Amino acid sequence: MTTTGIWGLGGWVARAAAIGLLLAWALPGKAAEREAGPARTAIISAFEPEWQSLQAGLEGRAEHIIKGTVFVTGTIAEKPVVLFLSGISMVNAALTTQMALDHFRIERLVFSGIAGGIDPALNIGDVVVPERWSQYLEAVFAREKDGAYTLPSFAGRDTPNFGMIFPQPVQIAQGHAQPQKMTWFPVDAGLLEVARKIGGETSLAQCTAGNECLARRPRIIIGGNGVSGQAFVDNKAFREYVNAAFTARVVDMESAAVAHVAQVNGTPFIAFRSLSDLAGGGEGENEIGTFFRLASDNSAALVKAFVKALP
Repeated sequence: MTTTGIWGLGGWVARAAAIGLLLAWALPGKAAEREAGPARTAIISAFEPEWQSLQAGLEGRAEHIIKGTVFVTGTIAEKPVVLFLSGISMVNAALTTQMALDHFRIERLVFSGIAGGIDPALNIGDVVVPERWSQYLEAVFAREKDGAYTLPSFAGRDTPNFGMIFPQPVQIAQGHAQPQKMTWFPVDAGLLEVARKIGGETSLAQCTAGNECLARRPRIIIGGNGVSGQAFVDNKAFREYVNAAFTARVVDMESAAVAHVAQVNGTPFIAFRSLSDLAGGGEGENEIGTFFRLASDNSAALVKAFVKALP
């Protein structure tokens, strides 16, 4: 190699190093942004009553505001946690969960909240901990012609349809590679076993603070399927369809989105959902206005027992 070549190479290396330093200063990596603290259990709630129930008993409380979202760190049963309010909807849940993963050392993701009951064998107040989650509104809305539905060539019919709605697998982007297709997002098997253990040891409330009581004491059900989507379900026909098509026990608007984020990040996930209403299956108007507080408190009580039982 000539002297000119050596100096040319040295100059190129120097320029590359300078560019690297500039980028490191201008675009700090996730490691620089992440909290230099203990590995935490992230406990997520969708709306205010769940959030308040979980904060009761939190020790060493500290607030961190990131892009308008309040993340609260501390301990529950001497276990490091970070609590945050995702807000209602799949998009809000996915966004805030990824923010938590980017800024804190998250060991596991736990969702605590209310849901609509889909399984006719369940009642308001029951807490369900599904073993897997699906996104029922990841779908093709098919065109109708001559009394039949016609699907685009890329769409499948693996899951039964509800009229024009044909559910499809979720496509998880993988850069330039083909997307990974998933219909079901499993929860972590180890976390499910912890939930199963404490499920037989935890008592749930039967009455609200205003002394409005359920007809029977709520149960804890571990396993089965849950589904999530961008709609509040209060329709008996659709409730029956989701139960039959997905063998679902509960429906909500966040859990499967968090399961999706957990899958991509390789982070253990589990969700505890307490039934505040029957998704259109009850008599009269939707029951959420009466029992959302009781359902929130029951879910939070089980999650606190779960955190205490974690290794």
